[in-house]
Amino acid sequence: MNASLSTNPSTTALRLSQNIKLYKFHGGVHPPFHKKDSNQKPIEFAGIPERLIVPIHQHIGKTAELVVSVGDKVKKGQLIAEKSDFISAAIHAPTSGKISFIGEHSIPHPSGLTEICAVIDTDGKDDWGDYKLTPIEDPANADYSELLDRIEQAGIVGLGGAVFPTAVKLAGASQQNKNKIKTLIINGAECEPYITCDDRLMQDRSADIVKGIQVIQTLIKPENCQIAIEDNKPEAIAAMRAATADFSDIEVIAIPTIYPSGGEKQLIEILTGKEVRSGGLPIELGLMCSNVGTTYSIYKAIYLGEPLLSRIITVTGNGIQHPQNFEVLIGTPFSHLAQQAGGYTKMAENLIMGGPMMGFAIPDDDVPVIKATNCALFISATSLRESNPAFSNQPTLPCIRCGKCMEVCPVKLLPQQLYWHIRAKDFEKAEDHSLRDCIDCGCCSYVCPSHIPLVDYFRFGKSEIREQKVALEKADLSRQRHEFLLYRKERDKRERDEKRAAHKAALQEKKAAAKPNGANGEQSSSPKADAIKAAMERAKAKKQARTESEQSDAKTKETSSKTNTKANTEEAQ
Repeated sequence: MNASLSTNPSTTALRLSQNIKLYKFHGGVHPPFHKKDSNQKPIEFAGIPERLIVPIHQHIGKTAELVVSVGDKVKKGQLIAEKSDFISAAIHAPTSGKISFIGEHSIPHPSGLTEICAVIDTDGKDDWGDYKLTPIEDPANADYSELLDRIEQAGIVGLGGAVFPTAVKLAGASQQNKNKIKTLIINGAECEPYITCDDRLMQDRSADIVKGIQVIQTLIKPENCQIAIEDNKPEAIAAMRAATADFSDIEVIAIPTIYPSGGEKQLIEILTGKEVRSGGLPIELGLMCSNVGTTYSIYKAIYLGEPLLSRIITVTGNGIQHPQNFEVLIGTPFSHLAQQAGGYTKMAENLIMGGPMMGFAIPDDDVPVIKATNCALFISATSLRESNPAFSNQPTLPCIRCGKCMEVCPVKLLPQQLYWHIRAKDFEKAEDHSLRDCIDCGCCSYVCPSHIPLVDYFRFGKSEIREQKVALEKADLSRQRHEFLLYRKERDKRERDEKRAAHKAALQEKKAAAKPNGANGEQSSSPKADAIKAAMERAKAKKQARTESEQSDAKTKETSSKTNTKANTEEAQ
């Protein structure tokens, strides 16, 4: 099927056949793709290394929780770290052996940081024991929750780079009744230079991928399915068309070769002409995307009962003898991959995880393969610069405001403005210029004549913004805790006051019950009260008698005194 430009030069649509209309996204570049370097041989198993280094955090979301200890013997497929939150994913032992170490180890990451890893000294037996899951023989008629639970148990995440837990994604898609999924898009574009793992997977295991597609269709029930593949992969297109020949609701579409057509939003725009809004999700347009590697992993979990223990990886570049694709156990050191590909050459000056556009340098070949690894690129400095001038050792020159970065940006950003704001550490303005929409594709760095590492600035800016948000969240949490402490103290004081008031009222009621009742002076019927009253009356009578006696004595004395005075007066006269 040959692509031809529309007769109207002003239109952005491309037609690959009479019934398929494709569109162009803004920008994009055409770097040297080097696909034939590694896609000429079928996929081979990379073997079992002497040890596997399995990071516990290999997904977006909360880190999984370890369920094994140093010294434990594990079987292939055994759970070594369980899902710890809604957005999290399980980690399994890729083969049998013994846990020899649990602790910090270097992992493939742009920061070069370490993560908690479980090191397995392999025994070479690849023994499943009792840990292989029971295959689901008829997925089309299986219960919805059974299929979703199996995908979750298998620890499957997006293998196209996002590593988002697949079960969570599928559950969200199936629950969005107001945004019913109309089209399932299987992403086989694989636009990054050098990488051919998806290409080779579609050639060698196309029927299995289709079975994985059917499982997804059973879960989310889309109206149709489109498999998008760049037209520089004719063998993969032919294989997938042969595998889907009997399925009227699955269509294989060849799309033009341009980088980064494999980006989720860019692929959606190519196929539908619609743009996913900033901060939005494809589900809002009734669409859902799945990478072919993820789809194949779903097939293995459902039909074979296998968790995500391995993935297809491209081992390529002029730094190794025999570039090709391998099925590699998670946790395999990169040095083992180089050995399987014939060993290093004199050109092995750089090790990149991923491709030259979006990949990042790895300083040590002892770091392990993780679920997000799709390529190990062993390459000379010269070839790396030719593939992406951003890796040039030339000095960075001042920005000349040429605007080329803006022209090639696939998400219509203003890289030049972002660069100035981030350089000034004005992250608020960088956010206002939609920095979060940057997909780190590297197109801007690729065309920059001043050799400015724009993507490095953007990654730094996003990292700083995330750290600031985390700091704000912690401060807000601290404030909430302090406010709750004050509230609790006030609440406790109020409760104490209420208890005191209630106690005082109870005492007053008790005293009132002990006093005479009624306004007519009737006495209480209580014997104790009568005795008290009688005693009080006797005391009162005694006091009154004593008072009257004292008054009588005083009156007698007064009369006597007056009589004596009168007598004395008369006598004197």
